[in-house]
Amino acid sequence: MNIVLTGSIGNIGKPLTKELVQKGHSVTVISSKEERIAAIEALGAKAAIGSMFDAEFLTETFTGADIVYLMETMEAAGDMFDKNIDFIGKIGEIGRHYKTAVERSGVKKIIHLSSIGAHTDKGTGIIVFHYHVEQILKQLPDDIAIKFIRPVGIYFNMFSFISTIKNKGAIVSNWGGDQKEPWVSPLDIADVVAEEIEKPFDGKTVRYVASDEVSPNEIAKSLGESIGKAELSWKVISDQELLKSWLDIGFNEQVAKGFVETQASQASGILYEDYYQHPPVLGKVKLADFAKEFAAAYQNEEV
Repeated sequence: MNIVLTGSIGNIGKPLTKELVQKGHSVTVISSKEERIAAIEALGAKAAIGSMFDAEFLTETFTGADIVYLMETMEAAGDMFDKNIDFIGKIGEIGRHYKTAVERSGVKKIIHLSSIGAHTDKGTGIIVFHYHVEQILKQLPDDIAIKFIRPVGIYFNMFSFISTIKNKGAIVSNWGGDQKEPWVSPLDIADVVAEEIEKPFDGKTVRYVASDEVSPNEIAKSLGESIGKAELSWKVISDQELLKSWLDIGFNEQVAKGFVETQASQASGILYEDYYQHPPVLGKVKLADFAKEFAAAYQNEEV
């Protein structure tokens, strides 16, 4: 099949591209950076260089595709320290360009990488943009089938713990404790997307993706042991303290407030309401596997 992937060759795109090429598909990878061309071509894919904010470019690239894989990220909207960006608004704009390009190109099968929390626009913080983009894409005609893939929190988000571990001797956040919650590896996300590409498309469906279910305290124990700090603890602070710390280092206010609310929704359970009504079979990559990656990053990162 002729498959177009947005999102370049990052943590999910690279293994997904590899897997699809190995299966014999013709893959085009969209990237905004010309310097990625060689790496994309080295994987056996074709590079299409352009902007997610350019509907004409997207339309041209989508035309002739059997399936298009859509995703949006905070990074696509800009620098999270830029005080003037409306990230939720900008990502919604990407969603509208996707909708326009899908309609104009004639593609009939879409996989959209969304997120846990996309079931509601209430109380999930900054990731509400995934809800908005899902709603935009749901406006597409009935003859366009869409598979909404909703991964849970991705392991690599834990790399943000390295700074506070090195500077404060603990993982510090506004949620914690012994309540288990789901996490996922980008490798398991790529496997699910590749699997769904080869399954029949019918209507507009949702599938959650998770690899393991562990509590914050279990995360602290596993990561601590991996870096030789068996005593590592997960310290819970107030929403206000966390917000102040992020604003003090210069985060965009919408981003800082939004992430605090997202993490608060982990504690309250709002984030996981729909997930636990439609729990997936867990993937292969467990926290213990990721802990090895974390240890390598911890040793290599200077803070």
